[in-house]
Amino acid sequence: MPTETRLAFGLRVAELRRQCNLTQGELAAAIGRTASWVSQVERGIQPVNRLDVLRLLANGLGVSLQTLQPDAPSEAKRQEGDEPSSNDLDQVRLLISGHAAPDVLLEPRDDVRPGLVPELRAQVDRVWDLAHAGQFAELSTILCPLVPRLERASRTAPAEHRPEIHRQLARTYQALAAAFVRQNEADAAWVSADRAIRAAELADDKLGVFVGIFRLVHAFVRLQRLDQAEHTAATALNTLAPRAESDATSVEELSVVGSLHLALALVHARAGDRTSAREQIDKARGVAARVGEERNDFNLEFGPTNVEVQAVSTAVDLGDAGEALDIGQGLDATRLSSERQARLLLDLGRAHAQRRQFGDALDCLLKAEGIAADVIRGHVAAREVIRELKLMAGRAASPELRGLAERADAMG
Repeated sequence: MPTETRLAFGLRVAELRRQCNLTQGELAAAIGRTASWVSQVERGIQPVNRLDVLRLLANGLGVSLQTLQPDAPSEAKRQEGDEPSSNDLDQVRLLISGHAAPDVLLEPRDDVRPGLVPELRAQVDRVWDLAHAGQFAELSTILCPLVPRLERASRTAPAEHRPEIHRQLARTYQALAAAFVRQNEADAAWVSADRAIRAAELADDKLGVFVGIFRLVHAFVRLQRLDQAEHTAATALNTLAPRAESDATSVEELSVVGSLHLALALVHARAGDRTSAREQIDKARGVAARVGEERNDFNLEFGPTNVEVQAVSTAVDLGDAGEALDIGQGLDATRLSSERQARLLLDLGRAHAQRRQFGDALDCLLKAEGIAADVIRGHVAAREVIRELKLMAGRAASPELRGLAERADAMG
């Protein structure tokens, strides 16, 4: 990289960093480098030639590779038969590997500027907006610089600010756990959920701890560790359920209790235990009736409609396609997030496929893709049903089905 090119590149890095409102130290922590290295890059002393380092730097700055380096080679379009493309959360997976902020351990310091806490809170709100929308690529772009900032701030902020920073860190790891589950990265979801539980406890956010447990249950389910999932959910419910019987129980706590009932219903459904699964759905319905409206406490989206969305999914998991379609018929999920709406359509598509109603199944999947494309393209259940539809159609597969299969990496 010639000197003039290095200088121009360094100015671009510095400008993008300032646009992100990051210090050199914060950017360095986000990408696993030193503040001195970032400084040398920005001054045109340190060249950045390797593509993997360029990509890491771009992720830390929250921009595309081509925004950082316009002449960088674009990602080659994957051809049919090649290995699947990288997961949208691959970079965040690397980010949560190892200790979150090792440099702070060696050089403890107070470098939290005024106004940082509300700024972080706004960014975490944005993280959840993207998670609910199933926009995982953009979610990854925001999380790469945000997670290290929160981890550093939780250790360096004045004592009076630390509980709130820990609370936002817990919310961030909760979102990350949910996203990893949806992208079939269950081991990373386990790590994220565990960190969410710890951060909530440090924030003295008792209900936040149980929300982290809810995310942990879903990680265990995706890992097919149903015994661990059942133990985790049942233990939490045994603690919360007696409290929930009181008329004085807050709506927020009821949302957590109801969500844990739904999680336990999922565990039983995956184990093929119809009686227990339906029992938990009925308990969740009872809690939702007390809540009385659609809410989003702790980003759980608990309410009467979401319980029925989960009832559809439970019925499909149990192979009861007719029951799933009966519950889903006329169910209005428009007040829920786009992710929940797309998931309902995905499960209805699965139900139609179970009944060999392939046209209706494809229609549901295409509608789901139109609402939240990443939910269909990144969900294991979606790829499975698309492959089934394509297999049954054979050479008569419609252009719409072939296109959907290609977009969802479900060609095999």
